[in-house]
Formats: sequence, C-alpha cells, structure tokens
Amino acid sequence: MSTLRDPIVVRLLLGVLGLLILGTLAGILLKARARSESAKATVENLNARMRAWWVMSIVFALALVTGGIGSIVLFALVSFLALREFITLVQSKRADHRTLVVAFFLATPAQYVLVGIEWYGLFSILIPVYVFLFVPTSLALMGDTERFLERTATIQWGLMVCVYCVSHAPALLLLDIEGFEGREPLLLFFLVIVVQLSDVLQYVWGKLLGRRRIAPTVSPNKTWEGFVGGALSAVAVGTALWWATPFNPWQAAAMSAVIVLCGFAGGLVMAAVKRDRGVKDYGTLIEGHGGVLDRIDSLAFAAPIFFHLTRFFF
Repeated sequence: MSTLRDPIVVRLLLGVLGLLILGTLAGILLKARARSESAKATVENLNARMRAWWVMSIVFALALVTGGIGSIVLFALVSFLALREFITLVQSKRADHRTLVVAFFLATPAQYVLVGIEWYGLFSILIPVYVFLFVPTSLALMGDTERFLERTATIQWGLMVCVYCVSHAPALLLLDIEGFEGREPLLLFFLVIVVQLSDVLQYVWGKLLGRRRIAPTVSPNKTWEGFVGGALSAVAVGTALWWATPFNPWQAAAMSAVIVLCGFAGGLVMAAVKRDRGVKDYGTLIEGHGGVLDRIDSLAFAAPIFFHLTRFFF
C-alpha cells in the first residue's frame, strides 16, 4: 500500500501540519505581547524552534511518504552529519584519517544498506562487534599511541550513537507484523512523534513550572516538574494514537513511557558529553536547535529499545 493512500497516515500528517500552524500563530501572538527582555528572548527561542520544526517536519514527511528507501536515505544522511559533529569534539590526528574514512564512508553506509536489504543478523552486530574491534586495531597499526584511548573511544561512541542506534528508526519500516502489513511507516511516525513531543513538552512544562533541577551540572534546564509534565503529556499523546499502531491502548501507553524514559536518558547523557567537552551545542546547522545531534540525542537512545521491544513482542 502506498503511504499516501493510507488514510491514517494522511490524517496524522494533517494533524502535524495543524500543530505547526497553531504553534506558529501562538509564537506570533506571544512575540506581540512580550515586554521584558527575558520574555522576548524566550519567545524568540521558541519561534526559532518552530521555524526549525517546519523544515524538519517537511523533510521527515517527504521521507515517510517515499517509503523505506526515502527514510533510509534520510536517516543515513542524518547519521553522517551527526557523526561529523561528534567526531569534531576531539581533535583528530593524521593517524586517525584512515579509520575515519572507514567510519564515514564504509561503516555508515553499510549499516543502512543492511537495513535496506533486511539482513537483521549482520545489521545488529556490524558496528557493535566488527567495527568496534576494527577501530582500535586500525589505530594501533598506525603506531601513534598519544591519546589512543580517547581517540578510539570517540570514534566508537560516535558510530554507536550516531549510526548504530539511529539506524534502528528506519529499520522499523522493515518489521513484519501480522495484521499490520503495509503500515510499518506508522511505527516510525509513532516513535518520532512521541520522542520529539516529549522533548518539546518537557521544555514547555519546565519553563512554566520548573523549579527543582534534576542534574544542575549536566543540564541546568531539565527540571523534575518539566520532566514529569512533559513525560505524562507525551505518554497521553502516544496512548491516544494507539489506533495508528499495532498496539492496544495500554500497550501504546507502555511503549510511549519506554520511549519517553529512553529519550530523557539520551538527552541527559549527550548533554554530559557536551559539558565534558566544554561546548554548548554539537553544531549550528539547525536554527534554534544547535546541531543535528542536539536534535536526535533522544531518538538515538529510544529507537533501538523501541525497535527490539516491538520486534520481540509483536
């Protein structure tokens, strides 16, 4: 079934369009009413995020309606850009160049090719086993041991988070679920909507009610009030979307909760990496959001868990 011929997909895409329009109108209204400098700065940040959301939503929608190939190509590009941002956190040496070429131009596309041809056995172990062992061996053969562990770990971590974990998102399109044939794109839609809404709603609730910080030295903007409010709101949305998934309502709620918790862990862990390296954002490619990796940190942690839970139970 063509994705655009599925009325559920069309309704969901129209729903996202409606939310974007409402968010844009709300931003215009808030900008007109903002008086203090702090309020203007907050509103400008929100409006920058909305502009970025328009671009990202259009790109994601185009990938979704083109089916598996479009989504695989999109996420492969996302992984490539995110890996580039991550690798630049540590100054590479001339001895690293051969290993980096393999990481960017062989390991990354190979991972997505395996998704495309549905070779699950090799897809699930290529990077965490074979590439994991190749990276230190390749670097050791170059004979440069200065900061060897740091350089090795950076490449390995980058491949695991930016490529291996993220590749599980388009891999959802390849799952064969009885009674759900032809509607696999809805699983990807469900994952992205829940994890991204959780991020947005945690930010909004945090701005409205946030008082007690969860990890002040890691991510000062994350508060318990924001987390609880955003998590409950995202789970409620995910539960309300059960009809677009192979899950019943309580299963959709449980899956949404898992996505939210994993997404929160991803945001917190990747924020800790930024603090360790002394940077505010991973990049500047996306206005209002920093770099690509700043936008997919939650997705990177949520995608593999959601994929394997869905594959195992459904």
